[in-house]
Amino acid sequence: METGKKKFQNVDEYIAAFPADTQVILEQVRATIRKAAPDAKEVISYNMPAYKLNKVLVFFAGYKHHIGFYATPTGHEAFIEDLSQYKQGKGSVQFPLDEPMPLDLISRIVKFRVEEDRVR
Repeated sequence: METGKKKFQNVDEYIAAFPADTQVILEQVRATIRKAAPDAKEVISYNMPAYKLNKVLVFFAGYKHHIGFYATPTGHEAFIEDLSQYKQGKGSVQFPLDEPMPLDLISRIVKFRVEEDRVR
């Protein structure tokens, strides 16, 4: 699963590039984001799924052993305690594929980012 070489046109194409078991998890993350931000436009940005209102709210990406979730620094800062159990980078968090996906946490972060976007 080398997603770096292919340029994706849409999220369906992106998810289809992964093994079936990972596709199921990516679809769960996608559905969670869409439910939490129903007015957000689904786009491909930086060759990953992204959800945008005035600005991009969140991105996600599939990897061999984890799902990368990117809620800009503010989304991560606001949920620092909830995210502390996961490996993180600047503006990113890694949710391992071999653990239950924290869909409730993802939903709360997305709703936070929607509110933040509307205030601006």
